[in-house]
Amino acid sequence: MASLLRPTTWGLFSWRGYCSRGTQGRLSAGFVEALKAVVGSPHVSTAAVVREQHGHDESMHRCQPPDAVVWPQDAEQVGRLAALCYGQGVPIVPFGTGTGLEGGVCAVQGGVCINLTRMDRILELNPEDFSVVVEPGVTRKALNAHLRDRGLWFPVDPGADASLCGMAATGASGTNSVRYGTMRDNVLNLEVVLPSGQRLHTAGRGRRFRKSAAGYNLTGLFVGSEGTLGLITAATLRLHPVPEATVAATCAFPTVQAAVESTVHILQAAVPVARIEFLDEVMMDACNRHSKLNCCVAPTLFLEFHGSEQALAEQVERTEEIIRHNGGSHFSWAKEAEERSRLWAARHNAWYASLALRPGCKGYSTDVCVPISRLPEILVQTKEDLEAWRLTGTIVGHVGDGNFHCILLVDPEDPEELLRVQAFAEQLGRRALALHGTCTGEHGIGLGKRQLLLEEVGAVGVETMRRLKATLDPRGLMNPGKPPQPRTGGQKLGTQHA
Repeated sequence: MASLLRPTTWGLFSWRGYCSRGTQGRLSAGFVEALKAVVGSPHVSTAAVVREQHGHDESMHRCQPPDAVVWPQDAEQVGRLAALCYGQGVPIVPFGTGTGLEGGVCAVQGGVCINLTRMDRILELNPEDFSVVVEPGVTRKALNAHLRDRGLWFPVDPGADASLCGMAATGASGTNSVRYGTMRDNVLNLEVVLPSGQRLHTAGRGRRFRKSAAGYNLTGLFVGSEGTLGLITAATLRLHPVPEATVAATCAFPTVQAAVESTVHILQAAVPVARIEFLDEVMMDACNRHSKLNCCVAPTLFLEFHGSEQALAEQVERTEEIIRHNGGSHFSWAKEAEERSRLWAARHNAWYASLALRPGCKGYSTDVCVPISRLPEILVQTKEDLEAWRLTGTIVGHVGDGNFHCILLVDPEDPEELLRVQAFAEQLGRRALALHGTCTGEHGIGLGKRQLLLEEVGAVGVETMRRLKATLDPRGLMNPGKPPQPRTGGQKLGTQHA
């Protein structure tokens, strides 16, 4: 393993607050005034503290701040800002809530960060068509609060209260994806401001159909594009009826393999489980301490079922039978809303529970996704790898999709440990690829997985992505430094970005 340790290229740094100011350019005073003319002086900032707040996400990638931050109020202003920046050769970095985990908002070439959070209106609700149109500042929780009395909800739940358009840009998913799908399955249409300032409606203006055979799937092109093709200024989303009844459960297993094999058997039995989450024994112990649970410290499944009372009874009976067959025990059923909320709050706070295991350290989260049949194999291997690399970490995952996360606790002042974290994460990504999986199920590529993207889709795949980007962003100014990168390694900046 020592041979795998080499100087890091991640840009991980001791403290996220450190910012590499020396490599950033400077916008001319005239250009900053032009920005203010578009959005108004109160909505433009070049203050160092504001720029640094926008130069990082929740990852350990080094802070790389933009040269200015602007807050547009509507799509028309976004278009004018994009055209202004693009015409002057200034990089553009979209920003939502900053909850990403792969450095996707780092302004590696400086430029202008366009913060879209003040565009926070729910533009249109069509209950009969199960659809809603939202601006980029609307978060998942805000939308569901708005829908509460309509008998509808938006189920894609990545844990963080992320912006919905940011979730579209990163192809997010989460705990409900096994039943309701990911963002790719729940975005019907997007309004996108292209680098030129033109506005594109990916499925046609105002359209909200469930299926179409008309031309290329432009909506799918922008979902997961990580801000490299344009700025999403509105999203038409698919809504779902609130289930008649809900029940949640936890159960413990003697081994990781038994827990994951139970997951596979539940899915093979066609039980329409809504959530099925795996927590290893280290994660379960951390959640017990942090969230005051009293679960058995062992590999554990958190499950949830949606449907009618009769359907739930059948689902629960069949699931319990499968789990017992695989050695599961310590069943705990949560039927009341308060009990369920407490259980899922503990699951969503897994990040903070993990950090508490090693006070003073930073967290680094990486994820992969494999075919369900290969999940037991890779999870067992990953547990062994954590020990082999002498790392403190927890495993938690949306195992109904074959997707799981490793949350690693690392001393930011220990460069050798940072190298071991990098080597472990790269090895995990390659294990997933060897098992016909993907190097990331939901975090995205960002700065951390650029080489793995090439290994996953191949040279022809990456070259095709480059050509698509070159068509929409010929100057390479949309969120530069993120895949697919130009062959030249970057673009020369214009005179306004000296």
